[in-house]
Order: sequence, then structure tokens, then C-alpha cells
Amino acid sequence: MTASIQKSWVIDDAGAQMTIKDFLQKKLKFSRRLLTAMKKEDGKCFINEKEAHITESLHLHDQLMVIFPDETPGSIEATKMDLAIVYEDDDHLVINKPTDQACMPGMNDRYSSLANGIQSYYNAIGHPATVHIVTRLDKNTSGLVLIAKNRYTHALLSEAQKKNQIHRTYEAIITGKINPSAGTIQAPIARKKTSIIEREVNKEEGKEAITHYQTISSLVRASSVRIQLETGRTHQIRVHFSHLGHPLLGDDLYGGRTDDMQRQALHCSTLEWMHPFEKKSMRFDCALPLDMMNCEKNLAITSLKNQ
Repeated sequence: MTASIQKSWVIDDAGAQMTIKDFLQKKLKFSRRLLTAMKKEDGKCFINEKEAHITESLHLHDQLMVIFPDETPGSIEATKMDLAIVYEDDDHLVINKPTDQACMPGMNDRYSSLANGIQSYYNAIGHPATVHIVTRLDKNTSGLVLIAKNRYTHALLSEAQKKNQIHRTYEAIITGKINPSAGTIQAPIARKKTSIIEREVNKEEGKEAITHYQTISSLVRASSVRIQLETGRTHQIRVHFSHLGHPLLGDDLYGGRTDDMQRQALHCSTLEWMHPFEKKSMRFDCALPLDMMNCEKNLAITSLKNQ
């Protein structure tokens, strides 16, 4: 049985004497779009368990409850699949996405994406929402993905993401040994004019892109690096390291060799953010997948043999 999504707040001094509408907009950061949906799609507000109109005033210690309208699934088909759920609460899902899976359906595959699996999961548990992926990964990048379980949480997390308040740490295997071993790459990125997929460093037309990195270990003809993004441009990590002459192993789109890895050696290993309602720090870690572990192991063994 489907249960509606709802939230409750106890009114403090800052919210007392405000109307429900003003409190939702100014204190809780409800967008106009969400308020419109509340009105047109049968959302409800209650003060101390009594249904109330959004023009009514709030008083100190009142309990305001909002019941959100159910969300329509839209065009995402539900496809049953095994999801590697790392964490779940009323507002979030954290999933360890495997390689060779897109986050969202594409023109050539409408059924196999992570979103298809999430929609099937929502249907199975009776969760009345569509899929809101906050931190997307490329199809062949593995690791942690953050999903908001309702549109209100999605709006708050999207705003946090714009302010660089959602932190992702990646691990990658790059070609060669980068010098210096730790540093920051600042190089603007734009779409390559001759391709609909590729990006490139473009100082004239590119958007600001900042990547921080630190070498973890040296391998034979390669290095393992830990990376944090200050911006989130498409293909940012792949483009930046290729631009410096150190493409990711397996990333043949940007010049990486494929003898040791058959996909770009890139994995989102850590996600950190502030819970938008409980105001507590959230952090989740995820070990390297087997293909990257085996690649590092093989290159480390080769390195020892060559000493």
C-alpha cells in the first residue's frame, strides 16, 4: 500500500506569526514550483493535526505537517534488478553503481539504466515518487550515487550541490607518474566542436573546472590517485588528466590504453553531505571494484618484478 510522503516541523520564534506559505518559502526553501504542485496536485497542510490553508498564521510551538502530493513516475520504465543499496532513509538512497550501466535511460537503451532499477524498487515498496538522481556518474564509472527520494529533498540537495556542499572522492588509475604528485588542475572545459560526446580544455569558451588530486601509489607505467572535484563538469576528471598527458587507463575516448583496463579506471569511493533535515553529517565509503583492484595488483606485481 502506498504511503504519502510527509514532513513535520515544530514552529520556533523565527517562524511564529508567519503564514504557512511564507514559512514554507522563506524558512524551508520551498520553490514556487513545489508550492504550485501542492495546490494543484492535492498536497495538504496541517496545524496541530487540523487541516489548514497556506494563508493561515503559525504560532510558537505549533506543529506543522505537510503531506506532499504523490509524484507521477513519468517516462521511466520499471525494470527489476539487483541494486547495491549502501544506505537508505526516508529521504535518501545511496547506491553502489556498477560499471557498464548508465544512470538514466538513453535513446538506445530505455530499460537497463540505474533509474529503471530504482523505479522498480520504488514500485515494489510502494514509494510514491519518481527517480531523482543527485550525483550522476558516467556509464563506465563505478561507485557511489546519491538519490533523493522525493522532489523536496531533491531541490535541497541540488542547491547544496551548486554550493559545493556535496563532496565526492574518486579513485583513478592514470597513465604514468604525475608531477607534482599532489596538486590542483584548473583548466576550463567545453564540448568539443567536432563531437557530441567529447569534452576538451578550452580556455576561450570553456566553463571553470577545478580538480584536486593526490597520488596514492606508483605502479608500473601508471599511478593510483585520489581525486576531489570542486566543480562538476561532464567528463571533468577524464579530460583534465588527459590534458596533462596522463589519461585514465582504459579511457580510449581520451587517449588511455586498454591493455590493463577495458573501461576508464575511475570509481567514486566516498560521498559526504549534510542531512537536509536532521542537520547531521553523512558519509559513506565504497571499496574499489574487482577490475580496478586486479589492475592495481597486476601493475604492482609487474613493478616489483622490474625492480
